[in-house]
Amino acid sequence: MTAGAQNQEKPGPLAGLRIIEMAGLGPVPLAGLMLSELGANVIRIERKGNGDRPFLAVPPDYDLDRHGRDVVKVDLKRPQGIALMFELIGKADILVEGFRPGVMERLGLGPAESLARNPRLIYGRMTGFGQDGPLADRAGHDLTYLAYSGILHAIGPKDGRPVPPLNLAADFGGGTMFLIMGVLAALFERQRSGRGQVIDAAMIDGVSMLASPFFAFMATGFWQDRRGSNLLDSGAPFYDTYETADGGHVAVACLEPQFFAEFARLLPLDEKYAALQYDRTQWDGMRAAIATRIGQKTRDEWAEIFGSTDACVAPVLSMREAPDHPHNRSRQTHQMAGTLKRPAPAPRFSRTPAEIAGPSERTPHMLSTALQRFGMDAGAISALADAGVIGE
Repeated sequence: MTAGAQNQEKPGPLAGLRIIEMAGLGPVPLAGLMLSELGANVIRIERKGNGDRPFLAVPPDYDLDRHGRDVVKVDLKRPQGIALMFELIGKADILVEGFRPGVMERLGLGPAESLARNPRLIYGRMTGFGQDGPLADRAGHDLTYLAYSGILHAIGPKDGRPVPPLNLAADFGGGTMFLIMGVLAALFERQRSGRGQVIDAAMIDGVSMLASPFFAFMATGFWQDRRGSNLLDSGAPFYDTYETADGGHVAVACLEPQFFAEFARLLPLDEKYAALQYDRTQWDGMRAAIATRIGQKTRDEWAEIFGSTDACVAPVLSMREAPDHPHNRSRQTHQMAGTLKRPAPAPRFSRTPAEIAGPSERTPHMLSTALQRFGMDAGAISALADAGVIGE
């Protein structure tokens, strides 16, 4: 690879931005992937000697934790490794890390040391409970933070237990997205002040913020603090899923009267229910009537009936089926990254489009190329590699 190719910027609105991602799991790697697909030059630092995540052994073509960025293993127990990190930090715009509070400080790479080296650095910290508070040092996962936020209590059937919504809500919604928003907001502010700052992004804070409207609804009495009893939590028969004749499901989401009227006409639904959409005393009978009628046809038959209408009825597609739906195919919502078909970068930009990332390049010069992109001298890189401080 030529020097020109090494320094060539990727396409995207964040082209030219330099980001250090301290390797971890969950929200931070997804943030690294998304930022890299928006054009940033992301270098992922993995700790040398820590093994290769034996509990998450994923072939390179499917390892999104490493797609789209350069991966460098650094021995952070050696002074040369810390010195290398400070050299990278001095050239970076953003650093993101997802360790428990205090870990980066014990490595000697905490915010104080890093900002002293680079006062313009945006230092993004991603944790479950935040940098302070009684639970700050506790381990947890998406479900843990959902439980403490009050959100998990609201998800699930009326007469059943709370149901985990995968790890979409706290890990990726309250974590990844708020981390990205935080570092980009700080980047914008830096244009005025010329100064970096520390972003304390906590999954429990982020997922709580996502639920703000529901806290407002509850304060007005519109929302009951009981699972499966409200308009959007399967309490309403016109906002729920129903089983079809072939064991599939359809999602019914006709909240507004005009959409419900269309749904009632095409189902069809008994006129006494069609005229009493918001009468809660009718909901049990309405639900039973809808379930009986939907159970008489297959999922795809209902998809055909409702597909060209505004009744807000959709087939519940599996993850294998979704990429082949005509709308998703038309928008190229899923694209190939190497041999992996996966969702494409979002959102979409009119002038500076994002580009889906594939596996990190594996060439004899990969390590040198990665560090040279951050402005390091080739000779210094070679010396560090020969000393075993860095590796691929």
